[in-house]
Amino acid sequence: QLQLVESGGGLVQTGGSLRLSCAGSGSTFNRYYMGWFRQAPGKEREFVAGVDLSGSRTEYSDSVKGRFTASRVNAKNTVYLQMNSLKPEDTAVYYCAATFSSANHYNRRHDYWGQGTQVTVSS
Repeated sequence: QLQLVESGGGLVQTGGSLRLSCAGSGSTFNRYYMGWFRQAPGKEREFVAGVDLSGSRTEYSDSVKGRFTASRVNAKNTVYLQMNSLKPEDTAVYYCAATFSSANHYNRRHDYWGQGTQVTVSS
């Protein structure tokens, strides 16, 4: 059973940067496709970024493309989300998620979830 723990959230001003980390344990990390999602108050959870098994292929939602970068270091069992040029509309709880299945990954149906980390961007 894979466990995921996010860290790195906080309060930042508009235009600032944060780097989120998600550490996996309890299973072989490099067998999992990884995703980042977020949920703002009163809104549904939405896909932010995805990383394939090796980290060579990444995907982004249109709202963060060009500002956020997802990556992973399998030797550290960790996936990252570098967030630059942050905007108030990026304020949300950010979750990392994992799945064995490539189909589930590209359909955004991940099986394992972290507890989330709050990101707040002040205007």
